[in-house]
Amino acid sequence: MRTESAAEVQPQELSSETYEERARQPWAGWEPLIRVAGVVVAVVAALVTGLLEIFLSTLRAGDVVSVWSGDAIGSGGGPLLWLAVPLSAAFNWAIAWFAVTTTRRRWSLAPPWALWTLLMLFAAGVRTSEGDYLLGGENWVALVTILVGSLAYAVYSYRLILKRTLS
Repeated sequence: MRTESAAEVQPQELSSETYEERARQPWAGWEPLIRVAGVVVAVVAALVTGLLEIFLSTLRAGDVVSVWSGDAIGSGGGPLLWLAVPLSAAFNWAIAWFAVTTTRRRWSLAPPWALWTLLMLFAAGVRTSEGDYLLGGENWVALVTILVGSLAYAVYSYRLILKRTLS
């Protein structure tokens, strides 16, 4: 039995073709699956953040204390807090970025934008059993939230149009 020293062993020459042939190719179905999952996650995120923005649009300065005692949001006194406005801009921009980045398609921006807009229009136009609107016309925070949230999607879409590539 002959033992070879390290100096005698010649490394096997691997051409780039041999290496590429040996590499395992990923399953071809991953890409469409990731695209669908990206759109679904973006739509669910738009729904959840839209509901959060609706609830926070009635937040008042006095609610900070009254919510801790078990009262509903909006039952406290004081001026309206505009927390929903920057949250709508940040959340909607992040959802638009996520949808386009995960799917690598510009059209994926449309489903969460449409759902968020329909949710806000529904909340502004439907009365509760007591006759109140979820987003009333006298609530300036709710109106600005709708404007800023929709503008976040629109500006992101416009920047995609100007960019022309998704890289």
